[in-house]
Amino acid sequence: MIGISKLYCGTVEPSDALRYGRHSGSLPSHLLQFSKDKKPVVVWNMTQRCNLKCVHCYAHAVDPKGHQDPIDTEQAKAMIEDLAAYGAPVLLFSGGEPLVREDLVELAKYATARGMRAVISTNGTLITKSKARELKDVGLSYVGISLDGAETIHDRFRGVTGSYRQALKGVENCQAEGLKVGLRFTINKRNAGEIPHLFDLIEQMEIPRICFYHLVYAGRGSELMNEDLDHAETRAVVDLIMDRTRDLHERGKPKEVLTVDNHADGPYVYFRLLRENPQRAAEVLELLKMNEGNSSGRGIACISWDGSVHADQFLRHITFGNVLKRPFSAIWDDPSIELLQKLKDKRPHVTGRCARCRFLNICGGNFRARAEAATGDFWAPDPACYLTDDEITGEPL
Repeated sequence: MIGISKLYCGTVEPSDALRYGRHSGSLPSHLLQFSKDKKPVVVWNMTQRCNLKCVHCYAHAVDPKGHQDPIDTEQAKAMIEDLAAYGAPVLLFSGGEPLVREDLVELAKYATARGMRAVISTNGTLITKSKARELKDVGLSYVGISLDGAETIHDRFRGVTGSYRQALKGVENCQAEGLKVGLRFTINKRNAGEIPHLFDLIEQMEIPRICFYHLVYAGRGSELMNEDLDHAETRAVVDLIMDRTRDLHERGKPKEVLTVDNHADGPYVYFRLLRENPQRAAEVLELLKMNEGNSSGRGIACISWDGSVHADQFLRHITFGNVLKRPFSAIWDDPSIELLQKLKDKRPHVTGRCARCRFLNICGGNFRARAEAATGDFWAPDPACYLTDDEITGEPL
C-alpha cells in the first residue's frame, strides 16, 4: 500500500510515524503502513457468498442461496479472541460479500470491544440506512466500497444491472451516519479510462478516501492476466493519479489517495519527487524504508471462509493451517512452516532482476502471486514491476 497523498503531497512526515514508536498497536490507522513490528492486518473472507457476479473476483464467490458458511458465530468469536490477544491491529471483514452474513455487525462489535479496528470491504449494495446505523454504532473504523467506473462499466463488471446506483446509495447511507467511507478501484485495460470519473466522484460526493488496486492475477481475476496494463500504461496511470491527487490538494480539497498491490509505485513516486522536490524525495525515501513494501505473510494475512490461513487473499492455493483446528497465532509464528518463514523476508529468495534491484529493501520483492501465475515460478520477478533496468541498477537504498 503506497500513500500517494501521504508521500507525494507531503501530508505525512517521517516524524509522524516515529512519534508513536512505529508500534502497530499505537499507530493511527493512516500510519499503520509504517509500523515496525508488522503485526498482521488480517483479511477475513468471512463468506464465499455474494449477491453480485464480479468478473475480477479472486474469491470465486457463489450465490447466497443454498450455501452455508463453515465458520459459525461462536467459532468466529474464538478466532477473534486469538487475533486480538496476538496483537493483530485490524480485522478486515471481506467476502464474497460480508453483508450477506447476518452476524457481521455482532462480530464487528466483538472485534472492536477487544481493541481491534474493524473495517469492511463491500460492494455497497446492501448498506441500507438501518445497516449503516448499526455499523456506526459498533465502532466500525471504515467501509471500503468497490467501484469499477461509471455506471455502464461498473454494472458490466459486477454482472448485475443497477449495482452502481446501489453502491452509491450505500456510500450516501454511510455518510449520513457519519461513518468513514471510501472507494476501491481495481485497474485494468477495461476500466483504466474511468480513473478521472472516480476522482470527479470523490470530489462531488465529498468522499475522503480512495484506493487504486493494481490487478493481481488470482481467482477469476486470473482470466484478466492479458488485460493488465503494460508497463508504459501503468506509469501513465500512476502519473495521472499523482496529478489528480495534487490538484485536489492544491485546491484545498485534499483526499487520502492510495495505490495498492504494486510496490514499484513507491520508487516511482520517489523518482518524480527527485525531479520536482529533492528535499521531499529524501523524506519520502525514509517513509518508504519504513513501509518495507509487500508484506504478504508478514504484515498481511488472510483467513478464508473455511478457516484456512494464507499469506494474503491472492495466494489462496497455499494453506498454512486452519483456525478451526489451530489458533491463528500458533500457525503464523510456526518456524516449521518453511514457505511462511521465507515470506517474512523474501529478499534472499527472489531471483532475476528482483534480486539485483536497488529498491529490494523498499518494495519487499513485490507480489509472489503474480510471479507464480505468470511464470510458474514462485520466486521469479513480478511481471507487473514497471521500473526499467536503468532505474533499478545501483547500490541498495
